[in-house]
Amino acid sequence: MNSDALRADSVRKIYHGRSGPDIEALSGVSLRIARGERIALLGRNGAGKTTFLRIASTLLAPTSGAVEIFGRDALADPESVRPYLAVVPQEGKPFMHLTPREQAYTYLRARGFSRETAKSRADHALDQMGLAEVADRLSITLSGGQRQRTMVATVISTEAPLMFLDEPTIGMDPFARREVWESFRELTVKGSTILLTTHYLDEAEALSQRLYIIDRGRVLAEGTADELKHRVGGTLRVSIVSGDGIAQQLSTFGPLVRDGDIVHVITGPHGLQEILSIAAHANLTATVGPVTLEEAFLHVVGRSIHDES
Repeated sequence: MNSDALRADSVRKIYHGRSGPDIEALSGVSLRIARGERIALLGRNGAGKTTFLRIASTLLAPTSGAVEIFGRDALADPESVRPYLAVVPQEGKPFMHLTPREQAYTYLRARGFSRETAKSRADHALDQMGLAEVADRLSITLSGGQRQRTMVATVISTEAPLMFLDEPTIGMDPFARREVWESFRELTVKGSTILLTTHYLDEAEALSQRLYIIDRGRVLAEGTADELKHRVGGTLRVSIVSGDGIAQQLSTFGPLVRDGDIVHVITGPHGLQEILSIAAHANLTATVGPVTLEEAFLHVVGRSIHDES
């Protein structure tokens, strides 16, 4: 197989409304993923992440562009690439009248695995997801988080060469999310490639070896989390609530990033004391911390990842 697990060039998707204007969901998305990488598409809800995953996984045809999976044309011959793929759809649900064990086992058998392999892989994946105690309960009786873990367990049990995971940890508690993260790391060690979408900044930073920031159907930035943070222009973040009134003074110390009524000053140690003095003189509260992926996202996109408009 080709060294690139996925190569996308100028992928566009336009939805034509019956009465309203056309909607361009993707505006020429290009990206490359090498075999064995974990890549995150990071963006707000509605940024185009799910649309891209549906196209890349052959579930949706683009308006234009090209997608290759392991060197094969996924648009011209989707049947040839589907055996290499496994997908966790956004908010997908297991069959409610199957148990998690039956769900994973049946999926593996449908993909051509032997009974013995399907049983051992299903059991291992369910154990990884912390579902051993509920593996034989009907899915209809499980919590939302347990159902989501069942979906993830079903897909990771395939150890497919390329996995598409659309918001895979939605609805999970923090402990379950970390178990899922560890299973993804193990899969790439074994040779699988993972492309996941998320709007959880901590998830993107913890899991991705590289990430793409996507907004309004366009890729705005690409790199490691550290590379994107360095582009902001400093190592320290000073956050000042209601700091617009002193923004002009603050701008002399480094780039400003706004998040609602909070002004973040990206600076280095040299300007820290003076910034704090300016804030104190204006009777404003300032907090100091390292630059995070959140500031990088704000710097690139211009608004918080939690904004919906």
